[in-house]
Amino acid sequence: MIIRYKKTAALLLILCGAGYVLWQKSHAPEKVAAKPALHKTSDTLRFDAHAPQLDFIRISEVEAMPEPLAEPLNARVSYDDNRTARVFSPITGRVVRILADVGAHVKAGDGLMILDAPDYAQAVADVSRADADLELKQQTYARAKLIYDAKGLAQKDLESAKSDVREAQAEAVRASARLANLTGHAPAGAQYVLRSPQAGVVSERQASPGSEVVADAASPQFVITDPAHVWVQVDLPEQEMDKLKVGQSVLAQVDAYPTETFSGKVTAISGALDPVTRRMQVRCEIGNPALKLKPEMYAQITPIADFRSSLPRIPNTAIFTRGLYSYVFVEQSPGVLQRRKVALGLQGYPYSYVREGLKAKERIVTSGALLLNAELAGNE
Repeated sequence: MIIRYKKTAALLLILCGAGYVLWQKSHAPEKVAAKPALHKTSDTLRFDAHAPQLDFIRISEVEAMPEPLAEPLNARVSYDDNRTARVFSPITGRVVRILADVGAHVKAGDGLMILDAPDYAQAVADVSRADADLELKQQTYARAKLIYDAKGLAQKDLESAKSDVREAQAEAVRASARLANLTGHAPAGAQYVLRSPQAGVVSERQASPGSEVVADAASPQFVITDPAHVWVQVDLPEQEMDKLKVGQSVLAQVDAYPTETFSGKVTAISGALDPVTRRMQVRCEIGNPALKLKPEMYAQITPIADFRSSLPRIPNTAIFTRGLYSYVFVEQSPGVLQRRKVALGLQGYPYSYVREGLKAKERIVTSGALLLNAELAGNE
């Protein structure tokens, strides 16, 4: 009886194990064939939409820029002195009040600051005294003339009175001219108003309320300029003198806006080299309508052939070489990248110009081109 029971239990275990194996086989997940994320030919890579390689590249549109004639030259931004006034106080005094702060727009004749100036008060007093003396001597001369006409005064006394009038007139003119030299007109009072000689924007202010201002100061109290126009000064090395000429078009770039260019032209070239630096001063006038260029910024000036002649400009990170030739990857459609040979023109930092093989508005790989080239290397 016991033996029969053991045989029955063993048979049941075998049947259960076989059933479990059959159940597992019937419910096992079907293996799905993995689709490759990359397809490639001899010069083209085709990536699926979610291919991980696409996360390591950057694609940008090619821009067209005027064709440069030479590599960029180091320069700096400065005020346009034809549109800039550096305002000094003609007299010594204490600042009572500031009327225009940095960034303020002023018109010609607007007040910049008020000074408590003893010299100015003295000038006003001189004018008043001279006018009063002139009036008195004119009256004296008029009386002398009447007496002379009545034969009651010698001619020499009349001439003396006339001479006194002329001296008083000269003194009145001198005092008025001195006051006009200080102010441009003759206001009353002992406080002097320093005024702007031109319209523009207050770019710098050195004075502050309560400070003393001297007539022979080394730096101006105010700088008034038109910030929409600036100069870019190039210290041109002697060996590069043939790269720039008056009237030539240029492009300016500054570190603050590396992707922007500012157009202008060469307006003046110095007639002699600096004997110490062996460099020649070249002045370029640059338009600054957005007011992004600030005096004393470092800049780079690139001489160009013509604003109407342009070439595709690409970053150097987009270029790689194979043997003697240069290549870039061009996006044909989303995920499809073609390796293309290009002929380069001027090569600078950080951009180069393409003479053949590429057009403006095409999209190229600007970061990761070497990785893509390594992907194609397996086919070669």
